[in-house]
Amino acid sequence: MQFRIERSAFVEAVAWAARSLPARSPVPVLGGLMLDAGEGRLHISGFDYEASANIEVPAETTAAGQVLVLGRRLLDICKVLPDAMVTCALEGPRFTIEGGGTRFGLSTLPTDEYPPLPELPAFCGSVDAAEFAAAVAQVAITAGRDDSLPVLTGIQVRLDGELMTLAASDRYRYAVRAVPWKPDGTGPEVVEVVVPGRRLTELSRSLAKSGLIRIGLNGSGGSGGGLIAFEGAGMRTTLRLLDGRLPRYDKLFALESPAVAVTQREELADAVRRVAVVAEPNSPIRLDFSARGTVFLQAGYEDDIASQQLPATLVGADDMTAAFNPAYLLEALNSFNASKVRFELLGPGQRALLSGAVDVDDTTREDHRHLLMSVRQLS
Repeated sequence: MQFRIERSAFVEAVAWAARSLPARSPVPVLGGLMLDAGEGRLHISGFDYEASANIEVPAETTAAGQVLVLGRRLLDICKVLPDAMVTCALEGPRFTIEGGGTRFGLSTLPTDEYPPLPELPAFCGSVDAAEFAAAVAQVAITAGRDDSLPVLTGIQVRLDGELMTLAASDRYRYAVRAVPWKPDGTGPEVVEVVVPGRRLTELSRSLAKSGLIRIGLNGSGGSGGGLIAFEGAGMRTTLRLLDGRLPRYDKLFALESPAVAVTQREELADAVRRVAVVAEPNSPIRLDFSARGTVFLQAGYEDDIASQQLPATLVGADDMTAAFNPAYLLEALNSFNASKVRFELLGPGQRALLSGAVDVDDTTREDHRHLLMSVRQLS
């Protein structure tokens, strides 16, 4: 086995495939990357049973073959290679990487012990990669971090006609974002699965510049398993689905006769960041909306307090008070792109629905909505 490849292409391909590698594994070969050189191309793949990654890049192959080497060690070497053409070869039991006068030798892993990559599910449609990555980022902030509740660490993907809806919740907040979806007519009309949130976030970022990405599904999670596959720009990856479903958000997001407040989003985010400086850990920040055209922010207790007043519009009540975890509120505000943010409020201790807004009278349903629980105890 021997091939030559541009350093930048080699580094990017190894880095992308290494995303699938586990941080720790009791099975040494699962920490490896498989390099398969053929005529005019190089395949690099990784697999840990929960995720697989396979990327193809151009390469000048003088001797076809394959080799399995420790992935993270190979990535470390790639990062420090000089900016020059890289020549790689299998010399007996050692894999050599040479470029710009620098030479490395890596021990190899037994290829016969490496598990075969899972078969790709049939592709059922495509989505714009940049829009998909942005949508995943908007909802991923509300995915749970508690591995004892695996389904809450995931992002729910619902395919319904020509719409893809992404959703995530950690029980204290719930984010939903819809994007256009282009079905190819081969799969079921409505599909709903839960995908590991952290892996989907990393994957969507890596594919963000791929134009259109194709998506395939096999199964629907549960004890029987199931896979979701992504393909774009020569990159293919699979993720194992999570068991279970998230709570339905349609009823949670349906607020009866809420007061509606609208204010400038970035100005409010800046104010939250300022006044939260004096807040103790887990202490809320209080927002007092008034029909007189203001919102008054306050945080802290006793001697250490901070406050700021901003312009705001309120309809449906003379005044309305709500209090939120400042970190949750700030993450919610920063997840929107609109210049204004719209609050639908029921009162202290109740649900509050945030969306991007043009004006207080704008009732258009936003593609991105974010539900927060208001803190009940105010002081």
